[in-house]
Amino acid sequence: MAVTTDRMGADDYLATADSRPRHTELIDGTVVVSEPKLPHTRAQTELIYRLKSWIEAGEERGYVSVPNDVVVDDYNVFAPDVWWVGERRRPQPDQLDLVGLPDLVVEIRSLSTWARDLGTKLPAYEGAGVAEAWYVDTEAHTVMVFRRSRTDSPTFDMTAEVRADDELTSPLLEGFALRMGAIFGA
Repeated sequence: MAVTTDRMGADDYLATADSRPRHTELIDGTVVVSEPKLPHTRAQTELIYRLKSWIEAGEERGYVSVPNDVVVDDYNVFAPDVWWVGERRRPQPDQLDLVGLPDLVVEIRSLSTWARDLGTKLPAYEGAGVAEAWYVDTEAHTVMVFRRSRTDSPTFDMTAEVRADDELTSPLLEGFALRMGAIFGA
């Protein structure tokens, strides 16, 4: 559901942080509100828990977070459902915002935003240089993985679909493996 009719810039959107509704993003200059349902929040909670456990089980494994404003460009400020950065970009305890984009973004299906997640946000993440994106489809019980084969690759040139009984791994997350059924309540 869109909240604004006039195209808004990222700076103006960020200036409304204290007054805008929860669960909003600026997508192509339009403020969009989503209200996640239980399958969405179940998958989000499980992913955060699994990634946080993996981080705490080793050393220098980066940082994982729930939605925060992430400035993609002048007309896009996204709030990925889960995001991760490597150790060299780990935010300091007193840091208020992430500088730059996450290395890994996770978007989880919400009925009101799924078309924008795939149609607008995925190409924006790709164009801005995000290394990897996971698109969790809570209806199909699959995860679409988009990644770059090399750090200097201009596009997501590797894609995969991970099903509920498959294991999700990533070259960004050495040693991390998750049987996907766990995030779908299976």
